[in-house]
Amino acid sequence: MVSDMTERDVLIQRVDNNEIKVINQCYTCQLSSFDADLAKVSQYLTQAILLEVSTHPKPGLVTRLSNGSHNDMSLLTFMMSSAVLGKAFGDLQDIGMIHKGSLQELLQKMRSYGVTAEAELLRVTKGINTQRGILFAGGILSSVAGYAMGHGLKKDELIPLVRQMTAGLVERELHRLKHEAVTAGEKLYRENGITGIRGEVEHGFPSVMKYGLPALKQALDAGATLNNALVHSLLSLMTVVEDSNVIWRTDLATLFEVQGIAANILAVGSVFTEAGRKAIAQAEEYFVARRISPGGSADLLSITIALYLLENKEFPCDIF
Repeated sequence: MVSDMTERDVLIQRVDNNEIKVINQCYTCQLSSFDADLAKVSQYLTQAILLEVSTHPKPGLVTRLSNGSHNDMSLLTFMMSSAVLGKAFGDLQDIGMIHKGSLQELLQKMRSYGVTAEAELLRVTKGINTQRGILFAGGILSSVAGYAMGHGLKKDELIPLVRQMTAGLVERELHRLKHEAVTAGEKLYRENGITGIRGEVEHGFPSVMKYGLPALKQALDAGATLNNALVHSLLSLMTVVEDSNVIWRTDLATLFEVQGIAANILAVGSVFTEAGRKAIAQAEEYFVARRISPGGSADLLSITIALYLLENKEFPCDIF
């Protein structure tokens, strides 16, 4: 375990022998033995957000070939913000690794750091919100991974730790809301009972565990390219995710419509059949015309990718 350490921002350099060194301080400590795969969670998250935005086609979303339903962002905008997120995931993993208190206290540290990271994200994109949702979800995952490293835990304990860290989050931040709803998440909960990403993390990413990951594994086992496997996983997520981004840009009825469209695409073969690919193209046209953008599902695709890599270390197909 980490011994005495002051509670302040530090820059940590990881080394292979489970030792951490704090730069510009005369301080070295020995960590408990931990699952080495956990040390790569921030890397996996960074790879995940880059893969997610590059995947094509994704109805209504920014891809390497389309701006989807957006006229204020492109792949270039996401590249700028992804660099910020990559640093944030690494920093938060380090913060979790040296944290000495409870998981709830670590959540507050993560939220505090997140305010600064979000400001930097908006600065580099000139005010465009590209990835605030995955900053929150990925920030929780990376900080909990660091916590697990510091406490000698295994990667299989990561999702239970996420649930433990975020227990009661919806009740505290949405249900007991005493002030006027300000954020999109607060307004959507008050008006429609939508828990959004808070509900996802509090329940341990159920959409990812029950839909996103199984669909990704199914597609890869079937010999799909990485790009097509990610499209298939996204469509599976879209059938169930309470996508606050869809509701915010349109309405609750449109969310149900989006879920039905995604389910229909899967029913006619998804990326594996001509009918499925045609249905995806039709969905893209319809989503763009209606300004529909399933950004919440895209965020959970990133979590899906990161957890797949944590479990398998690499993809079974070529990366091109």
